Amino acid sequence: MNEWLEDSQLVRRIALKQPQALEQLYDRYERPMYSFAYRIVKDSMMAEEVVQELFLRIWNHAERYEDTQGKLSTWMFAIARNIAIDTLRRKQTRTSGQLAEPDKLLLVADRGRGTEEEVELRFMGEELASAMEDLNEDQKKVIDLIYFKGYTHQEVSQKQEIPLGTVKSRVRLAMKQLKEKLAGRGKEGAHI
Repeated sequence: MNEWLEDSQLVRRIALKQPQALEQLYDRYERPMYSFAYRIVKDSMMAEEVVQELFLRIWNHAERYEDTQGKLSTWMFAIARNIAIDTLRRKQTRTSGQLAEPDKLLLVADRGRGTEEEVELRFMGEELASAMEDLNEDQKKVIDLIYFKGYTHQEVSQKQEIPLGTVKSRVRLAMKQLKEKLAGRGKEGAHI
């Protein structure tokens, strides 16, 4: 498969069990997925395990992706996040020193990726970081703990000594605000 395909085309071919499509998807997303996983697990071997598990799940469940629900990369980052958190819990290595710092989204440059795609990925990260700045401090804190440090809603409730319903409300309002803010900046942000 030498032709360049859109993400949605690749996923359809992966659902048909075409290994070349998975290889192309892997080549396209392995580096940013590894960087993202590493930020959560803080261990290179564990990050590699997360990436391998991610692509195995995509191979086995590609038909679950619906492009009407958002970009493929968003779906992949969500799966990678869940795998990374599960990996940390399984290994019982969750300490504050191993958890991701949310100050910036890390995207490692992939020399095989086109300049346009690199710029798009970096732009998306900058847009999200900028949108996060507009949240109030309470919203930033729960988003940080849940999405960047891997805590559950219940754990945030206990850690912050606030009711579970308050945590959920803050997350819902923050996500709504982020979605609106990013949607106003272009179609890329509409798929949070």
